[in-house]
Amino acid sequence: MNSRYLPLAATTAIFVIAYALCYAQFPAMLSTRVIGNLLTDNAFLGIAAVGMTFVILSGGIDLSIGSVIAFTTVFIAVVLANSSMHPLTVFALALVITTLFGATMGAIIHYLEMPPFIVTLAGMFLARGMAFVLSTDSIPIAHEFYGVLQSLYWRMPGGGRLTLIGGLMLLVFIAGMVLAHRTRFGANVYALGGGIATARLMGVSVGNTTIAIYALSGLLAGLSGIVFSLYTTAGYSLAAVGVELDAIAAVVIGGTLLTGGSGFVAGTLLGILIMGLIQTYIIFDGTLSSWWTKIVIGVLLFVFIFLQKGILWATARKAAVPENAHGR
Repeated sequence: MNSRYLPLAATTAIFVIAYALCYAQFPAMLSTRVIGNLLTDNAFLGIAAVGMTFVILSGGIDLSIGSVIAFTTVFIAVVLANSSMHPLTVFALALVITTLFGATMGAIIHYLEMPPFIVTLAGMFLARGMAFVLSTDSIPIAHEFYGVLQSLYWRMPGGGRLTLIGGLMLLVFIAGMVLAHRTRFGANVYALGGGIATARLMGVSVGNTTIAIYALSGLLAGLSGIVFSLYTTAGYSLAAVGVELDAIAAVVIGGTLLTGGSGFVAGTLLGILIMGLIQTYIIFDGTLSSWWTKIVIGVLLFVFIFLQKGILWATARKAAVPENAHGR
């Protein structure tokens, strides 16, 4: 097997084995009701994780997405409470703001040659601070259009419901897979993850690609905020604290190299499902603390970090062998 597929294969095997073990103890885990809830409960995190996948594939990091989600929920709640604007118009405004916010961070990273960690850390504080400026309270959203959107679902065989936000997450993942693996932009992202100098030699516009990557991350964080507001029907400045770390964990567990240049969007979906499966198991068990979710995720992260280091070591050794043979 090609080494680049090994992390994805490991993630798939872990998910299948974990689901089989959960099913053996709790047969109801395989019902469409549980699957529907799994997709709905993790929809906002999954959408944000797609954007994070592109950022990490390029060799960067985005620490601002949790704050952008919180800002989006508060922005929507405040505007709907103080104006007669339709929610769809407010959604569009929120997406424009978050996309421009992400693009600005991308421009700063490229033109000022600043580390993504520092720039997005500043973005994290800025977005969270702007959310507090709008309101420090939890603002309920009672617009009737929210009720209409929440009532939309597809009843699956077995009685489970694929809700609007669960279906939206799946559509975002499909779009992300096409964008990453079937477009010039996706090829540029992988090239950038392989190294800026190499990308330039390949004719990649590094500046435009960097700005587009962070704009996409901002767009999906904004969309995630809209989904979160539909999920909670409220806007709150302290919402989604630490979501950026959960998204990074899902991307790494999904098999994407933290150094960039290798990984799959489909792997991130499996990473999200594994994390959701752990939480669902804890709920079914009823005796375990929710902190076991963090403990298991931590163990999985260590496993995949060691796996990634092993693959990099094996790849470097494989590349060195022909050179040594040629030198002889």
